[in-house]
Amino acid sequence: MKYMLMVLGSQADYDAMGGRSSGGSPAWSEADLKAMFDHMSALNEDLVASGEWVDGQGLTEPRMARLVTAAPDGTPVVSDGPYGGAEEVLAGYWIVDVPDFARAAEIAARAHACPVPEGAPNPPVVVRPVDSTSGTDM
Repeated sequence: MKYMLMVLGSQADYDAMGGRSSGGSPAWSEADLKAMFDHMSALNEDLVASGEWVDGQGLTEPRMARLVTAAPDGTPVVSDGPYGGAEEVLAGYWIVDVPDFARAAEIAARAHACPVPEGAPNPPVVVRPVDSTSGTDM
């Protein structure tokens, strides 16, 4: 069964990873960033090796997002934001193909155990089954 594991973050978190303390997120050092990237790379490599990896990506900071709606004629209407006014947004994700929720939860727990600087927020990893009845699971 496929699951989406979602890591949440905020613009303040991205600012902090860029070395700027912001909104209760302490500035990250180069060593902090390296520890995070090493942890995530090891997780990704293990998922590929086990055959559980389907996809996974980190996303750019929220200020890079655009909101899109449709005009009455169907043409896109693009807004620079703000990004829905959301505090936390999707920062990255994995799609994994595993036997059950228990295994997806194990992977999510490992992702959540990623090292962060002391005092930095560490929100939970959201785990949701991918709906295979929607016709998009090819």
